[in-house]
Amino acid sequence: MQGRGGHGSRPETTIDPIVIASSIVGRLQTIVSREIAPKETAVVTVGRLNAGTKNNIIPDSAELGLTIRSYSEDVRERMLAAIERIVSAEAAASGAPDPVIVRAESFPVTVNGDNATERTMVAFRSAFGDDTVFDPGQVSGSEDVGLLATAASAPLVYWILGGTHPATYRAAAEAGSIDRDIPSNHSAYFAPEVQPTLNRGVAALVIATREWLRV
Repeated sequence: MQGRGGHGSRPETTIDPIVIASSIVGRLQTIVSREIAPKETAVVTVGRLNAGTKNNIIPDSAELGLTIRSYSEDVRERMLAAIERIVSAEAAASGAPDPVIVRAESFPVTVNGDNATERTMVAFRSAFGDDTVFDPGQVSGSEDVGLLATAASAPLVYWILGGTHPATYRAAAEAGSIDRDIPSNHSAYFAPEVQPTLNRGVAALVIATREWLRV
């Protein structure tokens, strides 16, 4: 967001990009709640807001970093259009210069191959037991591995490796508090059990490789 900096004691001489950015953060939440149907899946997250260097100085600019997730290209394009519309409108409402919008990394939806996934899961269940291998359903994480699979014309099997101590996970599951009590990756409290997580992760790669190479 582009503004006009100045002294914090004289805001009337400035165009405050922090105020504009703050309005944008709140308004962006309406994309999912008011523009995307409940039956569709969408996520808009502002993960970064950088502005200013000192308490009594209004900066010239503010920078927001966003991530969005969807399961369809149509929803994705509607979200991107809404983001640009909201950001531009908030800038115009404040009399600010046009914002600079940059689209960074982007990956298509990651889709596992049905037959390849089932074959790999059978191998995993044989090695690890039926109760430790399951389909978690759709998740909103993103990966670029789908690009590799498409480029190589190879079936994709993307799996998630658990790293929480079984007793801790079971207790949270019974209490219905997994999302609250089990820190996710990128959390400052994310601390998977080193063992057997590391050995199981390596074993899973070896088992999948041997299954597909028939070694």
